[in-house]
Amino acid sequence: MAVMNVNPTRMQLSKLKKQLVTAIRGHKMLKDKRDELMRQFLELVRETRDLREKVERELENCNAHFVNASAVMSKQALDGSLLSPKQQINLEISAKNVMSVEIPQFEADTRTADKGDIFPYGFAFTSFELDDAITSLDRVLPDLILLAQHEKSCELMSAEIEKTRRRVNSLEHVMIPRYQETIKFISMKLEENDRSSRTRLMKVKDMLLDKAHGYSQHDVASNSRL
Repeated sequence: MAVMNVNPTRMQLSKLKKQLVTAIRGHKMLKDKRDELMRQFLELVRETRDLREKVERELENCNAHFVNASAVMSKQALDGSLLSPKQQINLEISAKNVMSVEIPQFEADTRTADKGDIFPYGFAFTSFELDDAITSLDRVLPDLILLAQHEKSCELMSAEIEKTRRRVNSLEHVMIPRYQETIKFISMKLEENDRSSRTRLMKVKDMLLDKAHGYSQHDVASNSRL
């Protein structure tokens, strides 16, 4: 692991140590976020899978009613019956923050509260199979909207999990080891400089003693041992 291109000074060493502490703390927080996102994502995936199976069954039933209606009614009569819908669906979209992910929230509301407004035709010249098809389609609509909400939430959470995973790996395998290696390098460099400085000071002292008294500090130490 290559060290950072920084000056090996005590100030830089102190700065890097603080950054390392911050990186380790951030790594733990991101790991916790990733794990919690994964837990909620898996729960949502299971709910979405069950809901999709339910919606597919309801749509299959709805389609069967439309097929039966088209078998007893002409295409012109069927198209004309559905040409002018009376009911209107208003969809309001909001967002809920889940672990810094903006999860969409869909709220559907009808223009009128009258349940009979789902039928855009009179009952005199239409088949009851068409009535059943319209009723089943109205029944599956809330589940369809909820399924769209869940699937979009899964997509957003999946993207956030991947982004968080990359950040965790970058900190764990790149940034933190690089900080550690750089701190180790600077520490060794500072220790080496300290030893060099002490050696130079001792030599200067010996030179001063020799110049002043004709002996060195080494001679003094040898005599004291004797």
